[in-house]
Amino acid sequence: MTSLLRGGAANVNSAARRRRTVAALGAVSAGLLVLSACDKPTPLATVTVGSDSVNTEASCYNDGKELKESQLKSCLQDKDVKTVKVDPDEKVRFGVDPEVAEKGWTLLMNGQPLTEASKKTYVVIPGSVFFNQQYGGGGKKSTVSILEGGKGSTQKATGLWSFKFEKDSDS
Repeated sequence: MTSLLRGGAANVNSAARRRRTVAALGAVSAGLLVLSACDKPTPLATVTVGSDSVNTEASCYNDGKELKESQLKSCLQDKDVKTVKVDPDEKVRFGVDPEVAEKGWTLLMNGQPLTEASKKTYVVIPGSVFFNQQYGGGGKKSTVSILEGGKGSTQKATGLWSFKFEKDSDS
């Protein structure tokens, strides 16, 4: 039977434990450093027509802080937005993250309010509305935006998500 001195064995285990602890702390620190370099993703907005869904991050978003009017105007002019084919006979469902719903949001069509401010996580609108001149629709195409806060809400505008709606040619 081999025997080690108690003090010697304790020192060997203590040094190994210390190295593992330092290595673990180094890995955690490196992970936190990598995560802090990443931008926090913006909340998503989703449009569903029939069984097709399209979601997008905000065109304008400043981590929930108020956006300037000039920023909003610029974002409303953004041409690089996702296109959604809409059958006028279908219902269009709009969904937002709960944090957006808490602040209130309004649907805009071609830059003008289409709905009252809502604090729900989704609303349903008939597809025909988006191509109807009476509601500000543009015949075969419309830009539909979700405005967090702002117009119709008691809070300042803090985010904007936009989609390009095209009338489904099969309808």
